[in-house]
Amino acid sequence: MPTLFILLAGVVAVIIIIASIFLLRRAEDDPLTVRIDEFAAREEIVSIEEIELSMPITDRIFIPIIRKFSDFIIRFTPQKSLEQTTRQLQLAGNPRNMSAANFWMLRILATVGISGLLAMMMLRNGAETGRVLLWALGGAALGFMLPAMFLRSMIDRRKQAIIKKLPDALDLMTICVDAGLTFNAAMQKVAEKWDDPLSTEFGRVIYEMQLGKSRRQSLKDMSERIDVPDVTSFIAAVLQAEQLGVGIGKVLRIQSEQMRVRRRQRAEEKAQQAPVKMTFPLVFLIFPSIFVVLLGPAGIQVARSNAVKGVTG
Repeated sequence: MPTLFILLAGVVAVIIIIASIFLLRRAEDDPLTVRIDEFAAREEIVSIEEIELSMPITDRIFIPIIRKFSDFIIRFTPQKSLEQTTRQLQLAGNPRNMSAANFWMLRILATVGISGLLAMMMLRNGAETGRVLLWALGGAALGFMLPAMFLRSMIDRRKQAIIKKLPDALDLMTICVDAGLTFNAAMQKVAEKWDDPLSTEFGRVIYEMQLGKSRRQSLKDMSERIDVPDVTSFIAAVLQAEQLGVGIGKVLRIQSEQMRVRRRQRAEEKAQQAPVKMTFPLVFLIFPSIFVVLLGPAGIQVARSNAVKGVTG
């Protein structure tokens, strides 16, 4: 029975890993639609059955199973949790175009996979049933929390990248406006010059405006997608200047100076926090090593002298 259980757990873990890989690789793309577009571009007349048979077996079997499982998860997941996950994915920049259902499916797969692997390892080592269950529960909790921790890390990194790049982007926009370009053209220049989250958001604003959305609404949506106080204040200043008829170049210049002052203040704040953060490694890691190096030889000599005295005495 333990051997059979280990074999089944290994098979389940392999299936979960494969499903997770395909889920991350193709979160939202429809393989059949992509294949139909390819044949349409070639101007070849083929039937739907031939198109389906020309698809890889992974797209014909694994992707539909994963999507049905995602639909099943949506039915039993609270709507509030799905909305919060959608919001977090939006703040993270929609990695791999993953939906909330796919993310929750990934969490469930990680929960089952890590729990099964730890249980398999403990059974293989001959552990007791209680210890196996304890490790399985710990692995389940770890697998359930890891995707959320990675998502939070992605959100923090994206926000930090936007905060770091904002003063440079405002400088470029100020130069473009002073050279005679419009505000929209300045945003387009920022989107073309760099490849980072902020320039991508400016490019999305331009794209939405080309589709017919107003600049005011596009900038507000950008502020909600990013959720960075510096960007929010910048967009609020631009919209207020547009409403009052103030020159956009002057507003950009003032905002650029303010952003650089804020960046300098953040650097000074981190410099002030450095000594406090260094206390723990100094006390628990560096000082003990220094004591061992300095006092170790003296301790060895004292121990030897005491041993010699004991022998002679």
